[in-house]
Amino acid sequence: MHLDDISSIRLLYRRLTLDDWPFFLALNQDRSVMKYISDPRSEDEIRKHAFDCRIAEWQKGCDHWLCLLMHEKASGLPVGATGFIDRGEGIAEVGFVLSAAFQGKGYGIESLKALIEFSFKQHDFRKLVATVTAGNEASKRTLIKAGFLQEGTLRRNYYLDGKWQDDWIFGLLREEYLAEHEK
Repeated sequence: MHLDDISSIRLLYRRLTLDDWPFFLALNQDRSVMKYISDPRSEDEIRKHAFDCRIAEWQKGCDHWLCLLMHEKASGLPVGATGFIDRGEGIAEVGFVLSAAFQGKGYGIESLKALIEFSFKQHDFRKLVATVTAGNEASKRTLIKAGFLQEGTLRRNYYLDGKWQDDWIFGLLREEYLAEHEK
């Protein structure tokens, strides 16, 4: 994997490392950031179930997420995390989360476009998918701006905030992306 192949105008991308634990923990404990992602978790739960599994070496076919930390080029500050997981059959699920201080500034779409390019051109996935908890309009807008189509709704699919929530399912086919970006 060549992370040098991931690029965007304002952001730098690199693999998550042990040194990123304080930022990752703060991101995961910020309720405004995690509102549609997870219920509050202890530091130990975040470490065991979200962080440690994302710092392992990654290659296509792995059963864990490739997690990339995003940094602002101008300031060097961490912006958030992005990445994908190989779901098999040429499909990868993408995800992204931005620190509250960097939301609403276009970093989500910028990072998603870079991740799409990397996923299709470097790893030859045939399709990218994303799952968003219903109500997360900001993530929905970001995915649609990046070319994803909402393919459906999984009703009462995800337990969050004390009740079953619907999930919106999005997809982007490689040939759709290439047709649009090779014009």
